[in-house]
Amino acid sequence: FADAKAFRANPVAELSRLYKLVHQLVDYREAIESLPKLDAELEKKQREIAELEALPVVEDKKLTKKAAQALQSAKNSEMNIALIIALTKKKIERIESDEKLSVVAANHATIDSDVLIETAKLHGGDPENLRLWHEFLPHCRDEIARVYKRLDVRFDCEYGESFYHDMLAGVVDSLRKKGMAEDSQGAVCVFVDGFDAPMIVQKKDGAYLYATTDLATIQYRMNEWRPQAILYVVDHRQSDHFDKLFAVARKWGYTDVELCHVKFGTVMGQDGKPYKTREGTAEGLESLLNEAVSRALVVVKENDHDGQLSEEQYRNVAEVVGIGGLKFADLLHNRTSDYEFSYDKMLLTNGYSATYMQYTYARCASIFRKGGFERAALRRSRAKIELAHPAERALALQILRFSEALAEVEADYMPHHLTAYLFDLAKSYSSFFDQCPVLRAENDQERDSRLLLCDLTARTIRQGLALLGIQVVEQM
Repeated sequence: FADAKAFRANPVAELSRLYKLVHQLVDYREAIESLPKLDAELEKKQREIAELEALPVVEDKKLTKKAAQALQSAKNSEMNIALIIALTKKKIERIESDEKLSVVAANHATIDSDVLIETAKLHGGDPENLRLWHEFLPHCRDEIARVYKRLDVRFDCEYGESFYHDMLAGVVDSLRKKGMAEDSQGAVCVFVDGFDAPMIVQKKDGAYLYATTDLATIQYRMNEWRPQAILYVVDHRQSDHFDKLFAVARKWGYTDVELCHVKFGTVMGQDGKPYKTREGTAEGLESLLNEAVSRALVVVKENDHDGQLSEEQYRNVAEVVGIGGLKFADLLHNRTSDYEFSYDKMLLTNGYSATYMQYTYARCASIFRKGGFERAALRRSRAKIELAHPAERALALQILRFSEALAEVEADYMPHHLTAYLFDLAKSYSSFFDQCPVLRAENDQERDSRLLLCDLTARTIRQGLALLGIQVVEQM
């Protein structure tokens, strides 16, 4: 399927196109195979409904109620199956109505099993697959590193899945020796109490699974670093996998470490459906970043009433504001909840957004700039904070709550406690700013006290946002 010219021009874009194409074809094959089973399931449910409707009427209220509930439940199931059938047919139609895709699908009727065979060959050290993998990998890593750099994300240590490949056979052997793993229908499985299905650690074709790699990472990390806690920041839809993984790891002997799935909800589009980039129905991360920065540039220019910033400064501020807004929008919710993504809410200068916090920081900085005061010099002076006005006291109390907010975040790995705190702090500062003149204070003592409050607010916002991976700017 590859376009050699397109691959030379932009390797990752071409690989992404191939991934989406093959995913469509695999989904198509699976849809065709599932349709007869779904039709049979629908017929069975319709017979069940007909039988329930044909039951003789009885005067017993309990039996009548029970029959009505059974009938309603059956009708609900019928409706759900019919909906799944409609969606499955739509998926099939989407391929078969496309002149090019229909030909490709017809010529690759075994593509769903072919991809699994290629994966097994790669795990088995097949020379052709390894050559291709080594060809693809540098391009993918470069692309990932570039996006991480733009996001200001850094790692102390970085190991890809392939790093653990040579350890996987040893993991399976160790599980066998401990009496935990056994052969089942050709695969190697670990059965754990409390779970209906076993954890498969090696398929019958010899290929390993994510579960095997995840066990290898635990083994390596415990041997290499002996951590107190290992956190897995992964979609909540993987909860069953991690529950089983942790249970197997405990049984395997790793009982002296906290294993925690820091699960997060699904990002929904404005159509109410989850973002799924692999199906080509949503923007990739970099497209989101570009759009966020582009929109931030408009907001920044609109709010620069005095025209103090140059074009280059506009671009730099827009990058910080746009990417900060995207991060904050993802962290401000309870992380286990689904949420609807919105650019407009993300960049509000007077709402629950990083932009509002960054704007508050810039307002603090502007006071010192306009007054000609140096923050470092003020901190070294003998000036003291005096809380005569209620707005001053409210702001001071809010600043003091910073450590409480951090403790709440740490307790359950919930960043939204910090975003909520920063929003409350920004609101307290806004009230203080409106009610308590700083540069036009009644005397130098009051001015310096209020300048210190401004400085503390700015430092707290900057530190709080930094902990969320978000930068600030001095002018905005």
